[in-house]
Amino acid sequence: MLVIKVLGPGCPNCHKVEEHTRQALGMLQPEGGYEIVKVTGPADISEYILRTPGLVINEKVVCEGRVPRSEEIVSWLADALAAN
Repeated sequence: MLVIKVLGPGCPNCHKVEEHTRQALGMLQPEGGYEIVKVTGPADISEYILRTPGLVINEKVVCEGRVPRSEEIVSWLADALAAN
């Protein structure tokens, strides 16, 4: 199972990261399932990154401070699935 964390206070860029992540999950359709967690508290965010938005997959920071494309996220998800 993939645990995906979208890090940010809820700004438009954070929403874009979540949207792109959902698109990527739709393209990949992981068999083991997944959970998307929104991390919005400043102290919780700072455990992972310094600049928002951010994306963490299975406790690995894959993106910080920008909105990644869906295609990028697909490759990160595939890597995480292969590592499981």
